[in-house]
Amino acid sequence: MSNTGDDTAGGSEEITSNKKECTSCEQNNVDNNITEGIDSMALLDNMSACANCGKEGISDDMNICNKCKMVKYCNAACKKKHRSKHKKACERRVAELHEERLFKEVEPEECPLCFLPLPPAEQTIVESCCGKRICSGCIFAMQISEGKDLCAFCRTPNAKTDEEHIKRTKKLMDKGNAEAHYMLAGCYARGMKGLPQDWAKAIELLLKAGELGSAVAYFNLGCSYVIGEGIDKEKAEHYWELAAMGGDIDARYYLGREDYRTGNHQRAMKHWIISAKAGHKESLEIVKKGFMKGLVTKDEYANTLRAYHERQKEMKSDQRDKAVASGLFRNNI
Repeated sequence: MSNTGDDTAGGSEEITSNKKECTSCEQNNVDNNITEGIDSMALLDNMSACANCGKEGISDDMNICNKCKMVKYCNAACKKKHRSKHKKACERRVAELHEERLFKEVEPEECPLCFLPLPPAEQTIVESCCGKRICSGCIFAMQISEGKDLCAFCRTPNAKTDEEHIKRTKKLMDKGNAEAHYMLAGCYARGMKGLPQDWAKAIELLLKAGELGSAVAYFNLGCSYVIGEGIDKEKAEHYWELAAMGGDIDARYYLGREDYRTGNHQRAMKHWIISAKAGHKESLEIVKKGFMKGLVTKDEYANTLRAYHERQKEMKSDQRDKAVASGLFRNNI
């Protein structure tokens, strides 16, 4: 009897232990609850209220203001209805965003061979075979080597005729190469490489080159509106601003001149400080004068002068100096 009782007790204990919940399942439930909580919080963070009617919705699915990107709407109707109320704030924010982009310093473009910051455009060559802009030093090194008739970058034999040069350039254009559009624009502007002088075609190509990413093309496009019969200062400044945003320091220098001419001296100095830091000598001289007139602080001038000399050192190389000394390239550094 006692044995039976012991067996029964033992069996009861086994049954009780079998009823215990699995700790792994408990942990899974906790993990699921945490995950659901995180998902709920993420969903709440991604919710926005319509600026017109106040109705909430998922941000990614809402209609955003295309100009300022600042407000959202539940549908196009609310967006249209709210337009008059939002107009002033929108224009103010668009202007702020424009200024932020305009005065943002841009990292310099590097030579694809020596990886040093490129010198001024007149000390570079764009190869019609590969579309790469090469610095004077690397071009000079190739010219004095056994491969002087080869492209310094891709080692393709240089074009022998103008016809071949234009053919290669157009082939690059078909691939969307900005430098190729810029090169051909120069040929039409000057009537070079066997092409007729055609300003309209040149401007068309400069615009396309700018859209493809060529800052110097935008700069030259801006310059085209301050010479000849088609003078348009507003368009010139527009394209110089696009060029400056792309890192063109000559465009930045010109913008400074225009702002100073119209009495916006502080804004002009902001342009010149940026272009001087990027290595523009004329801009540095103006910043120095601005410091003497009290338009630039002592720290601003000191930082600009230091950055200017650092950029000069970065652009300098023995090969580039030899290229300048050879007379193949004009020294503007």
